[in-house]
Amino acid sequence: MSAAPAVPTLRHTVPGHRYGTLDVPVDGGALRVGVWDPVDDAGDVAAGAPTVLAVHGITASHLAWPLLAGALPGVRVVAPDLRGRGRSSDLPGPFGMARHADDVAAVARAVADGPVPVVGHSMGAFVAVMLADRHPDVVAGLLLVDGGVPLPEPPGLDPAATPAERLRVVLGPAAERLRRTFPDAAAYRAFWSEHPAFAGVWGPVVLDYVDYDLVPSPQGLRPASNPEAVAADSLDLHAKGPVAAALGRLQRPTTLLRAPRGLLDEPVALYDPEHVARWVQRAPALRPRDVPDVNHYTIVMSRDGSAAVAAETGALLGALTEEVR
Repeated sequence: MSAAPAVPTLRHTVPGHRYGTLDVPVDGGALRVGVWDPVDDAGDVAAGAPTVLAVHGITASHLAWPLLAGALPGVRVVAPDLRGRGRSSDLPGPFGMARHADDVAAVARAVADGPVPVVGHSMGAFVAVMLADRHPDVVAGLLLVDGGVPLPEPPGLDPAATPAERLRVVLGPAAERLRRTFPDAAAYRAFWSEHPAFAGVWGPVVLDYVDYDLVPSPQGLRPASNPEAVAADSLDLHAKGPVAAALGRLQRPTTLLRAPRGLLDEPVALYDPEHVARWVQRAPALRPRDVPDVNHYTIVMSRDGSAAVAAETGALLGALTEEVR
């Protein structure tokens, strides 16, 4: 583990935690990792705090998770920027869920002496499933948040659609922005401010997330996510990808939190209940549960959504404590 890199200046501070970043060596370079350490009344990092590993979605970064950290007092939350995203965007391929799982395993071994609970959102849930399958020694339990179950085919999608076309249909503006440039941070904020998923939660947390997503390019500022990484990773998110088999091999009961609203805050969810029920038959370890009044983003980037995720994470930590006893 290398020396701590420069820490971004954030608008939102997490009460009871100290935020920092570190770099963890992985194949091809270093993975940037965000850490929220709990602090005591004197402001010192609390010794012996339990660790939770949080894994973000397909075009996100570790700054999807500050509200989860705030909802877990006394818990250390460790969240990498996945390969091809955030400040890990320059890491080379190959990409895919197995590659990400190996990277996240390196993070887990760098920050903890034993297995830890793993929370994955969206594509991060797919990574978490592969992590449990490939590196069970680092995983104390999984929580899947509106992800991890192979995606349904989008209605009306041309069977001959390319991965990039499929991605645009599923992700909408989140995918469309990746090949755009912006003259300044204000223009990028304006782009995101029109996204319907964030209409009710626009504020410091989302602004930090948006600003962190910008990196310089010769043409101006661009989103940090590597479009080639995103396209390659999208191939693993469907029933023919490697996660389906790994999901069926899960042994521990695993909660899947479902957002009833979709990526654009529409009433059509990313996962409809019937699709989830079919996958529960194939992966009986899954325990699906809905989080009311959230969409695919606000299930982790709103206080109500994060509270629900934190409650399930706390249950994982409690079960781990009982096992140790």
